[in-house]
Amino acid sequence: MKDLDEIGFGPQGEGEGTGAGPRSRPAYDPLFGGWDGDPDELASSTEFSPPSAWLARRDDDFLTWGLSEPASPASRPAFAGAAATWRSAPVYAPPQTYHGPVTEAQQTLREGVVTIPRPERRWLVTFREVAETVLLAALIFLSVRASFQNFRVEGASMSPSLQNGEYLIVNKLSYAQIDLGMFDFLPFYDAGADSVKHLWGGPDRGDVIVFKAPTSPNRDFIKRIIGVPGDTVEITSNSEVIVNGTILGEPYISGTTSCSGSECKWLVPAEGSAEAEAKCGSNACYFVMGDNRQNSSDSRQGWLVPEENIIGKTLITYWQDGELDLKLAPNETVAAADGTEP
Repeated sequence: MKDLDEIGFGPQGEGEGTGAGPRSRPAYDPLFGGWDGDPDELASSTEFSPPSAWLARRDDDFLTWGLSEPASPASRPAFAGAAATWRSAPVYAPPQTYHGPVTEAQQTLREGVVTIPRPERRWLVTFREVAETVLLAALIFLSVRASFQNFRVEGASMSPSLQNGEYLIVNKLSYAQIDLGMFDFLPFYDAGADSVKHLWGGPDRGDVIVFKAPTSPNRDFIKRIIGVPGDTVEITSNSEVIVNGTILGEPYISGTTSCSGSECKWLVPAEGSAEAEAKCGSNACYFVMGDNRQNSSDSRQGWLVPEENIIGKTLITYWQDGELDLKLAPNETVAAADGTEP
């Protein structure tokens, strides 16, 4: 390409090939200034209209120059021996991001490879999630089952506190025990002879409990505790219940309390005694009665409840007469008629 100051501008658009030599025209340097010469003379020339702007554009490894198009096609000058391209507007091409050469294998990996999970892997993940869900549900069920259990009241032995057909939930952890002897390996600690303790307290008077009947282990009974280990329970001729010499006030019962036969006084063996083991086969025995005193099979017949037979303490009742009826279980404090502890 010829330098711009060697190119002639003429009517035929030719330069050195005319024989007349380059015409004398002021030169334009696109980097360092405007036109050399008189602007009025240049503006009055009909042979050439100077471009309105020059634009430099980097295209990869070389530099080209673009010219903005003059106002009319007739005023476009011709360049002899120059490869100039006219554009209708200034053109700017942003720098290209350089990418080094890649091999065919790299190109295939970059453009054609898509990673898709294998079907057997998806089935394995699904199976694992289902197994984890089932295992978690089983653990929750077993934990709840080990802590709580629902029962249905059959019969009227606990009326009016509990009605026939009423559903209730029993807390099986109420009388949970722990053997402190497991900590005997610790220095300066000795659990002693009586190392088994209740976590939240043992069965107490007034608790309504569900237990396996000593006379029929396949049946579950529900009664109220009246006497605990060491108590003396007596029923008088006028239907009064006396515990340790104190007459009980029992607003929760119905009917009159009576006893069968001539024996109406019972001694509950002390906890851990040989009498307890002989009487009920346990370290702790409990005297129970139903709230419906005229229609209940209970300890008045001569049997006591071993602590191992107790399933749990009633917590709430939730269903009665075919509809939801949520309320606390009828656990009461067995107290003397004057409100004092027997």
